[in-house]
Amino acid sequence: MKTIFSGIQPSGTITLGNYIGALSQFVELQDEFNCFFCIVDQHAITVPQDRLVLRNNIRSLAALYLAVGIDPKKATLFIQSEVPAHAQGAWMMQCISYIGELERMTQFKDKSSGKEAVSSALLTYPPLMAADILLYSTDIVPVGDDQKQHLELTRNLADRFNKKYNDILTIPEVRIPKVGARIMSLQEPTKKMSKSDPNSKATITLLDEPKTIIKKIKSAVTDSEGIVKFDKENKPGVSNLLSIYSILSGESVESLELKYEGKGYGDFKNDLANVVVEALEPIQAKYKELMASSELDDILDEGANKANLVAGKMVKKMENAMGLGRKRR
Repeated sequence: MKTIFSGIQPSGTITLGNYIGALSQFVELQDEFNCFFCIVDQHAITVPQDRLVLRNNIRSLAALYLAVGIDPKKATLFIQSEVPAHAQGAWMMQCISYIGELERMTQFKDKSSGKEAVSSALLTYPPLMAADILLYSTDIVPVGDDQKQHLELTRNLADRFNKKYNDILTIPEVRIPKVGARIMSLQEPTKKMSKSDPNSKATITLLDEPKTIIKKIKSAVTDSEGIVKFDKENKPGVSNLLSIYSILSGESVESLELKYEGKGYGDFKNDLANVVVEALEPIQAKYKELMASSELDDILDEGANKANLVAGKMVKKMENAMGLGRKRR
């Protein structure tokens, strides 16, 4: 059985875009693959964090993973900082990374642009990400378009390590979801929906109240035509809403176009809001149940134990290959 690794930062509540583009598909993948789902809290501290907010976000994200359908009996769910091998592996990856290739990373350029003081962690973020993946002999990494460059570097670092030291690291393949990979902002439909968007109207989070969801969808940017039709180039707002509607309802975009032929955006948005509310209702109920119980911490403890066992073995292999410490027999 092939292994999949995926990590999400606990830096804000998961959006509908994250759910459609990643989490909902993870539920299907756990039946076909050996899955490691990681809450990458060490990545989160590359920018300043309030410690209490961060801790709450970590548990909240874990609860959401489980609420959407991740089964701890099928997949391993754990917190990155509770597995020391990640930081150990990251240092070894940094030692074989070149400053030039790290400076060329688009995310580093974007996040450091115009700033006087930039954390060195923003530069060394990709080697930590590489370690996250390589510690579990990962075969496939499901990512969005924005992470393709980092995954390519991970592949290069794995190949470099294998050629220089010992052929022990699996070179992972990139898997980009075919549908729903890019759910766009409700206010700027030409850019991806993001949990870090300062405009709260632009995103729907998995924990938004029904009234909030309805309000956000009703205020979503469309156009002046009043025609419900999928045309990504000329009607990005309507096309984005159609994608969300189709994915959550199971109805094809073509059937939705026919359904709202001759009707305005009012009916369309009202029905879409109801579809989103109904889809998120069971997730929110399960989330609240988990946050109030000790079951969540029991699952995370078990996940950390499993991850430590696997990652610990690999980090020892890597240290032996590089000549670190005493030879382990």
